[in-house]
Amino acid sequence: MGRSTNRALGGGEMPAKPCAGPVSRRSFLEIGAIGATGLGLSDLLRLRAEAGTTTVADDTAVIFLWMSGGFSHIDTYDMKPEAPAEYRGDFKPVKTNVPGIEVTELFPLHTKVADRFSLIRSISHDFGDHGGGHKRMMTGRIPKTPVGFVNDAPACPSIVAKMRDHIARGLPHSIYMTGDYHNVDIFSLGSAYLGPAYAPFSIPGNPSRKGWQVNNLALANDMATRLADRRSLLEGVDRLRRDVDRSGAMAAMDRFNTKAYDLLTSEAARNAFDLSQESAEVRERYGNHSWGQRALLARRLVEAGSSFVSVVMENPDIPGGLPFGTTGNWDCHAINCHIFTDLRYRAPYYDQIVTALIEDLYNRGLDKRVLVVATSEFGHTPRLEYQVGTATGVKQPGRDHWPRAMSTLVSGGGLRMGQVVGSTNAKGEDPKDRPLTPNDLWATIYRHLGIDTTHSFLDHSGRPNPILPFGSPIRELI
Repeated sequence: MGRSTNRALGGGEMPAKPCAGPVSRRSFLEIGAIGATGLGLSDLLRLRAEAGTTTVADDTAVIFLWMSGGFSHIDTYDMKPEAPAEYRGDFKPVKTNVPGIEVTELFPLHTKVADRFSLIRSISHDFGDHGGGHKRMMTGRIPKTPVGFVNDAPACPSIVAKMRDHIARGLPHSIYMTGDYHNVDIFSLGSAYLGPAYAPFSIPGNPSRKGWQVNNLALANDMATRLADRRSLLEGVDRLRRDVDRSGAMAAMDRFNTKAYDLLTSEAARNAFDLSQESAEVRERYGNHSWGQRALLARRLVEAGSSFVSVVMENPDIPGGLPFGTTGNWDCHAINCHIFTDLRYRAPYYDQIVTALIEDLYNRGLDKRVLVVATSEFGHTPRLEYQVGTATGVKQPGRDHWPRAMSTLVSGGGLRMGQVVGSTNAKGEDPKDRPLTPNDLWATIYRHLGIDTTHSFLDHSGRPNPILPFGSPIRELI
């Protein structure tokens, strides 16, 4: 498991071994069921039906781009060209099509669509460990422990799934796409006291690979017929069982099994996951790599009716593997990678998919209905560190964890675009103007989705907990 250092919060020793980033993948068991729950689809639907929800607007959605490991704000969206060399790094800011908005020179495509996004530069929190940072960002709550990835409160995407459970679209309302693993706790996306029914639907793997399919939904060529035959057989048996079922439980189970069957065979789900329906031009614009095709699939899923799609962007999974001097996620410690080599490698892919997604949503008239959020668990230290890299064997620059300042991009959602909200001080260390918290970001997201943040759920002890304990929508955006 990756660990932070005290230096990220102002002092202490550097780590003696590589920071593995958000989690050691081998620390989780691979589970071939939905999410990490071990439940069948009909069980998932049954559990969801057992809990009530309140009515919300049903025509909005969110695509949540997650840069696991921490996003270096000072090298990307909050550059400080006048700061001392040990802060500002190798890259220069460039102007965009909106006066006053500058981004790193590594994002040339961003410069053409700055009127269609806004940057938030003043979000901060107090959790410098990957686990604590994930929990703080994903739940909108102060976690009980500063380390570890298992939520003690529901992740916000699970809350969205519960609040929209009454809306039938033929697709799960919370979906997350990531690498070749399922467990939702890897990114603190657990549903906690809401129950496993509201854990996000996991879509692992690289959609750009030949033969990729969604294991939880895909059917072999002859499986639809076999499934229909099996359903007919079971219906015959169930009719006999219902004759002696006086409690009504069997009839209820029929209802859940029917929903599961409908999802597995629904045209909406089948079409939404079928990337071959997109033109070669569109697929190439997003990029023929895991990040690009996940982002494109996310657009298809929200367009088809899903409410919240989380897209994890770690290794873009390019043929040939990671180049020398780079790392698998955004955790740019000197011991993990040469930060500037690493950014030169991953920045073009990020620049490509973010701008492709923004342009696609606007061109398709989805910019009011769909909100894009690109963020991570924290920023990275404004002051560079130097250490011998584990893989390179030479002394190289890097940056440590830094929750005191971070940058977030938002686009669409009917919000006000083409602006910068907040600022940090001259060295990018702390918010200077308009200090905000992760809760303010989530309050803005919930507002877009029409979700009342004062609505409460009972935790395991029976105590009511509001969706957000504090935070307000960011007024500059609304």
